[in-house]
Order: sequence, then structure tokens, then C-alpha cells
Amino acid sequence: KESTQMKQMTMMIPTRRAVVVWALIQLFLLETGNAFSASPSSSSTTKLIEIDAEKDADSTFPIGPEELVLRAKECLGPKIGVGTKDGGDCLADDFEFCAAVVGPIGKEDYLRALGGFQLEDSFDITQNTFGFTASPVQTNRVYFLSYQTAKLIAPFMGVKPEGENESLELSLPPQCFHMDFNDDGKLKEFGFYTVDRRYGNTGGLGGAFGYFYGVGKPLPIPEAQPYKPSLRFRFLTWAGNLGRWLSRNKNKN
Repeated sequence: KESTQMKQMTMMIPTRRAVVVWALIQLFLLETGNAFSASPSSSSTTKLIEIDAEKDADSTFPIGPEELVLRAKECLGPKIGVGTKDGGDCLADDFEFCAAVVGPIGKEDYLRALGGFQLEDSFDITQNTFGFTASPVQTNRVYFLSYQTAKLIAPFMGVKPEGENESLELSLPPQCFHMDFNDDGKLKEFGFYTVDRRYGNTGGLGGAFGYFYGVGKPLPIPEAQPYKPSLRFRFLTWAGNLGRWLSRNKNKN
């Protein structure tokens, strides 16, 4: 009896395929103006509130916003290089690197990985950072943006700065970086995310992936390739476009 009940309950759980089909039907109905949905309340609003790290932060973190930003810039400087120039002294023992698709990885793996790439041996890199701000929400965190440019000056992945590559210069998309600190001013977490995949000439890829792609030697994994919508997402988009086309023709008639 219990087995029969479990089987019946299992049959009631929608499969992933059923959910996708349901979503397609709802999208189609919505685009053709036949969806059954409640009208939004006329009193509903979206509030735009600007918060200030200095005034609005409610924190017991011992390092203030201005001092924290200065510490972040110090860690990025040529003497520290986010742990690559000071032997990892600026990194906390529990440090983690966590980006969009890489990580989290610990302190030793992080230093080993950057030591293996040696990007500065092959490129003249300019970080072009701006917009440093301490987070009023996570008060041990600093955010900033970067537009990296890099000129090939030595062989990289077999690509030499000669011939058509003599003036090869990479322009990476803008990336939002974050740096988390502990009470002692040591880095607990460092990472970044691309914020505009349509900018630059590295296929919308940031970090080391952008360098590999930029010289024509992308890593053979999906995460190191330019963004490509999945087949299901493309089908959903097609269904939406079809719904809008049918809706327009319906209104004309």
C-alpha cells in the first residue's frame, strides 16, 4: 500500500520536460494576449533608494569604508599584486578565490594557478581600474571595476608578437571585482564577474580565459568560450517571437 502511495505521489511531481512545455504554453498565451493572469495592482511601486557606505552601513567591522578602499588599492599595487608579489602574505589562511565559473579555490591553489599562467611575462597589462566603493551591505567588502588592456610582447601559447600579431592588443570586457577582508586587513576572498560581454575583443570573456581566446587559443571547455544560448532558450525565444507575430496579425484583423 505504501509503495502504491509513493508511486502515485511520484507521478504527481512534474518532470523537467513537462515544466518546459508548460512554460512554452504560458509564454505563447502571454504573447498572444490570452494568458490568465491577475492585473498588476495600480498601487504597486518600485522604490529607488541610494544607500551610502559611510552613512547607512550598520556594522561592527573594525575597518571603516575609506580605510578599507585604501587597503584594497594597496593589495592591488605592484608590491603586493593580490598575493602574487608578496608571497601570499596579504592573504588570510582561509582565503578563497571565487569568480563566475572558477572556484572557490584556496590560497595555495590560487597562488599556484597564477604562477603557472605568467601573463605578465607575455603581455604588457594595464588594469584601468575605477569606481572603488565599500559595500554598505557586506561591510568587509570592496567593489571596483576594471577595463583591462594587454599588448602581446612575448610568445604566449605559441603565438608570437610578430607578423600579423606584432601589434596584437587585447581589450577585455569591463569586470566587477570584489575583495573581502577580515578584521586584520587580510584578504578573505577575491573574485570578479564580467558585466558587459559585448565589449572588447575577447568574446566577452574576462580573466585568463579572455587572454587565451584573444590570441586565438581558447581552452576546449564551454566555460572558456563566448556565451551561446542553449537550444531550449533559443526555442523559448523563437516561441516568444512567434507569439508576438501572431498577436500583431490578430490585432490587424
